[in-house]
Amino acid sequence: MIPKDLHHLFWDVDPAAFDPAGWPDYTIFRVLECGDVQAVAWLRSIFPENEIRRVLHTERRLSPKSASYWALVFGIPESRVASLCVASSL
Repeated sequence: MIPKDLHHLFWDVDPAAFDPAGWPDYTIFRVLECGDVQAVAWLRSIFPENEIRRVLHTERRLSPKSASYWALVFGIPESRVASLCVASSL
């Protein structure tokens, strides 16, 4: 399920019993917001890029800093990243 060295990213669930595939939005959000290079490599090994992109398009909880970074990495215009659209409309 979740590698032991990434358990700290999932502090609010039982990482030994958690199935990332069953909760893709939560898993992708948590790794993009709090993870490091190793965590993102793991994320990319279990989710296809289009699934990660979908979460960037819909997840509003990403911080502006994280959302801007991942928009750049995945080549998504900031106007199409949900959490940046919310921040800019305030």
